[in-house]
Amino acid sequence: MIYIDISAAVHSKAGLGRYSERLAGALLAQHPDRYALFYNRGEEGRYPDSLPPDAPQRAVAWGYKPWRMAVLLGHVARVPFNRLLPKVELLHSTEHLLMPLRGVPTVLTVHDLIYKLFPEYHKRLNYWYLNRAMPLFVERATAIIAVSEATKRDLVKFYGVDPAKVTVVYEAAASHFQPPSPAAIAQVRQTYHLPERFLLHLSTIEPRKNLMRLLDAFQILRRSFPDLHLLLAGGRGWLFDDFFARIEAEGLQDVVRPLGWVPDEDLPAIIGAAALAVQPSLYEGFGLPILEHMACGQVVAASDSSSHPEVGGQAAAYFDPTDVEAIAGVVARLLTDGDEYAHRRALGLEQAALFSWDRAAWETAAVYDRLLGK
Repeated sequence: MIYIDISAAVHSKAGLGRYSERLAGALLAQHPDRYALFYNRGEEGRYPDSLPPDAPQRAVAWGYKPWRMAVLLGHVARVPFNRLLPKVELLHSTEHLLMPLRGVPTVLTVHDLIYKLFPEYHKRLNYWYLNRAMPLFVERATAIIAVSEATKRDLVKFYGVDPAKVTVVYEAAASHFQPPSPAAIAQVRQTYHLPERFLLHLSTIEPRKNLMRLLDAFQILRRSFPDLHLLLAGGRGWLFDDFFARIEAEGLQDVVRPLGWVPDEDLPAIIGAAALAVQPSLYEGFGLPILEHMACGQVVAASDSSSHPEVGGQAAAYFDPTDVEAIAGVVARLLTDGDEYAHRRALGLEQAALFSWDRAAWETAAVYDRLLGK
């Protein structure tokens, strides 16, 4: 039995949770009898509604931090956890937490090495844990899946990983991310009290998302577009207090509005209602929101950092994320040049169609087959 660790999906609606849930769903759809699910339920975990309730599954009910420490100590002491996974042939960890097993091949998905590149953007305990644990996980995993070539390069650079050990498998937008109908857009405008013209940023709010510079660029844009608003769709991650304090200090509450976490079913229409999507992150392991915007027919202005050019291809309009004037300039151009906007919208729909979870599942299963000698 091949076990897929979906703990990220049980506890999070953000990027790692989406990856875990959608990959597991696609794998189960292709071969339902081949896979079982494992997860740490903790105290507040919720089994994802999109996954088959009758899928074979095993769970532990540890708290988040105790389970992470138990896994690390298991590696340090070389204590295997095989008893938790009956008849296990292979384990795939879909987040940065690889359970120690003996005599069983393991696959580890590495999403990013942000803690290496931007240590100041991590809480102290999390930074300590990842720096202590990830070298062990990366070394002891039989194979590694990276979600982008950018992440693969970082693995080779920081940990000296043999490139042959790493397979790049891209993520994809979920199937419901499609161009919304005018009626759907009208409905979310009413439900969320959306302004007539707004920029949309989609992601968890945390420092590496570069939102302080986005605020600077937005202030510049307001001089030429006084009716423009900025909406932020996504939960609050960490180290976000300064960002919200600045919104209040500068009196921007009426034009910069966090929507918080938005249900998946509403996102396509909110994306469609926006004038433009802006993703200015300093670093992304994959940058899934770019594909989600494009699949809905929305044009994206994005930073040219890390994996963004891989994901956005020729469809996105890029800028240097450290240059506030450049951010404002690209956004202003797209807001005023209707021909470029229409061209990039068409390219974006084509770009998003290149990625699918079905393809990701087949490519992931090929890694399993190689390790199992099939």
